[in-house]
Amino acid sequence: MTRDGTARTPGPGDARLGPQGGQQLSQNALRHNCRSDHWCRRLWKAGITAGGFLALCVLSQITGVWVLFVINGYGAFPAAHKVLDLMQYLLSPLGAEEMSQSLRKELWRMETLCPLLATLFLGIIILGIGVLYCLRTMSPGCFPAFPEDRRRSMSRQPSFTYSEWSDAREEDLFELEAVPETPVFDCFADTKAETDPVTLTVKQVGLQERRGSNVSLTLDMCTPGCTEPYGALLSPGEQSARDHLLKASNVLSAEQLRTRALDDAALQAEFFETPMNFADPKEYDYPGVVRKNRYKTLVPNPRSRVCLKATDRDDFLSTYINANYMRGYGGEEKVYIATQGPTVNTVSDFWRMVWQECSPVIVMLTNVEEKNEKCTEYWPEDGVTYDGIEISVTRLIRADDYRLRIFALKCDGEERSLRLYWYTSWPDQKTPDKAPPLLELVLEVEEVRLRAPPKSGPVIVHCSAGIGRTGCFIATTILCKQLKNEGVVDILKTMCQLRLDRGGMIQTPEQYQFVHHVLSLYEKKLSCSVEE
Repeated sequence: MTRDGTARTPGPGDARLGPQGGQQLSQNALRHNCRSDHWCRRLWKAGITAGGFLALCVLSQITGVWVLFVINGYGAFPAAHKVLDLMQYLLSPLGAEEMSQSLRKELWRMETLCPLLATLFLGIIILGIGVLYCLRTMSPGCFPAFPEDRRRSMSRQPSFTYSEWSDAREEDLFELEAVPETPVFDCFADTKAETDPVTLTVKQVGLQERRGSNVSLTLDMCTPGCTEPYGALLSPGEQSARDHLLKASNVLSAEQLRTRALDDAALQAEFFETPMNFADPKEYDYPGVVRKNRYKTLVPNPRSRVCLKATDRDDFLSTYINANYMRGYGGEEKVYIATQGPTVNTVSDFWRMVWQECSPVIVMLTNVEEKNEKCTEYWPEDGVTYDGIEISVTRLIRADDYRLRIFALKCDGEERSLRLYWYTSWPDQKTPDKAPPLLELVLEVEEVRLRAPPKSGPVIVHCSAGIGRTGCFIATTILCKQLKNEGVVDILKTMCQLRLDRGGMIQTPEQYQFVHHVLSLYEKKLSCSVEE
């Protein structure tokens, strides 16, 4: 590259630079050509933009003058003729002196000039906007971009104000935005063969992953996973992430919990330092598996994934469902199942899982649609049959923040009862507007689980992706039990435990903060109960 910025052609003297030097010169020349093409495209866009705004400005002026003539008594066509005469005068002022004098006299006889003034003002505004757009096209970095969809920002400060929960109805809790999916979350659809349930993939912490960004829900941000037993043949980064998830802990007393819940900066830093532990979609490289994932890069962690029973064990697709067993309080195995919101392709698989696992309760934490589809309406209005499982609704209860459907399930002569709690007050990748209703639901579901028949299986919890709202609900349930039994909570350790079972659980820092606030509320309720 020469001083004037042009690309220099490599000569014989450049041979001493070796292959790397020649490659560097080629890269510089290519970079210069790309920069030139980029500026040409900017100039072309600026020219098109300027022409468009200029045409819009002229059209607005012509329309305004025409309206002025119409208001002052001319018909539509005579007014248009007058406008044409005026344009002819403006385009050839030296050859139409007589016409100009008559037009000036006629304009001064107008009853009102307000439309003309308004037209001129509109033209000035259009020209001003056009100039700004052209400048922004030429140098986009000089002007701040307007904020995009709120799902792009996953680490904004919460908008709620924390109080002492004196009335147990704290409103205006914080608002978010990823991803994401989602998953975005959005988010914000997901994919490896796994027959050995003792395998787990732990990946190194990446930038998007640390931030809980919605981008991490839509990009392939995972490195190739490990198919060896849990902990074997891990890279240094993966080993570090695994050790962090196994050892991270921050035990909080009741007083420390109240203080910690107010420290937004510390909570966000703690959240960002914790690996997400997403599984690698390449681990599920089987035909047709991608159609069973709602989000492309969100797949179940292999070690703890739920395997559906199938007549043909070689048919991996029939055994696959995007769901993971989750440990509960004290590390108890298979207390919950975290899964994605069923899709049209997986409704039958979902009900097979419900029957296979003898689940007494389903908790749904998403609306069917939130800008786009978040979950298929997988339950019947009256009755339906999936793979020999007869499902019928026996009762519907409508509460302020959730709906409860009680189902009767029949299969092979056996009959069971199932409860579906549909919590509708929790927006995607946000936090609920009010904490007390969610806490009440958590406690009610736990009570129903404890009163379920002895052979009952895990509680199934899902939102859309099955990691954000689902992680908050399961973590809150575990931590409420810990706080009640031990008088302390370890929210960080609980989040790490969940992420070892299913990657990305508790998806955003705002959700992590919300869990602290819900636990603060529950601690206060426990204190009030003791005093009474």
